[in-house]
Amino acid sequence: MSTNFYFNNFPANQITSEQLLVEDLVIEAMQIHGMDVFYLPRTSRDSVDMLYGEDTLKTYTTAYPLEMYLENVTGMDGEGDFISKFGLEIRDELTLLVSRRRFKYTTGASNLIRPREGDLIYVPLVQNFFEITFVEHENDQAMFYTLGRGRGGNVYVYALKMKQFVFSEEVISTGVDEIDEQIRDSYKRTQLSLLAGGSGTFVADEIVYQGTSLANATFQSIVYSWTASTRKLDVIRTIGTYANNANTIGVTSGAIWVSSGTANTSYADNNAFEDIIDNFRIETESDSIIDFTETNPFGEA
Repeated sequence: MSTNFYFNNFPANQITSEQLLVEDLVIEAMQIHGMDVFYLPRTSRDSVDMLYGEDTLKTYTTAYPLEMYLENVTGMDGEGDFISKFGLEIRDELTLLVSRRRFKYTTGASNLIRPREGDLIYVPLVQNFFEITFVEHENDQAMFYTLGRGRGGNVYVYALKMKQFVFSEEVISTGVDEIDEQIRDSYKRTQLSLLAGGSGTFVADEIVYQGTSLANATFQSIVYSWTASTRKLDVIRTIGTYANNANTIGVTSGAIWVSSGTANTSYADNNAFEDIIDNFRIETESDSIIDFTETNPFGEA
């Protein structure tokens, strides 16, 4: 027994006009009822730890504008906000639908076959970042094999399951001001003290370095703010070791000041994520309880 081949609604090796029409209507509906977001693919400045399946340091340097449809329109999913033994935790989750065709057309990258777990979505509506935890490619609510499968499948959208992104010093520098400014205050800051007698005025977001040239820098960072009266330079995204009594040079401003002392990484900086960056606070409290000068402070051996 077989279906009537004169009315084959489920061709295996071709895409029908009806399938393309449905896909066009899905894309149009998402562009009408959806919202503009940015897709940030993940790249690695370091090697991937294959044992734990994670990047040592993730970077996000590209942002693709895309329209997506918010599936859970009544509010955030997930466990919400609650107090745990680690303090306040926000575990908001949401699901966004994105057209397969629009994703491929917008990204245009051969290595981006589909959205990937670990990539970020920036949602301007809530001014927040969400990390993709799972990409559903056969979502029932998103037109499950309408009019058959066709060549390459005709499920028209990806359903992106996402959780709120917990920032941990990842490098987010996309060139899109709205995105970069949103994460700028979240970086852990380092304060540099400089000697009197220098020249020039450091400007925000310029690169500063120590060394014979930027290409051969032994220390490199990004300016967060510069206070000329106290000669304090606050920087973020530090790479390398800060040296005492060495020229600290601004690439954009051309400012040159000599460093004084070591970098201060523990000053009060009103960090936006201060509630989760509490390593220094924990260390201070533990020093008053445990004598870490002992070889084995937890035993008698």
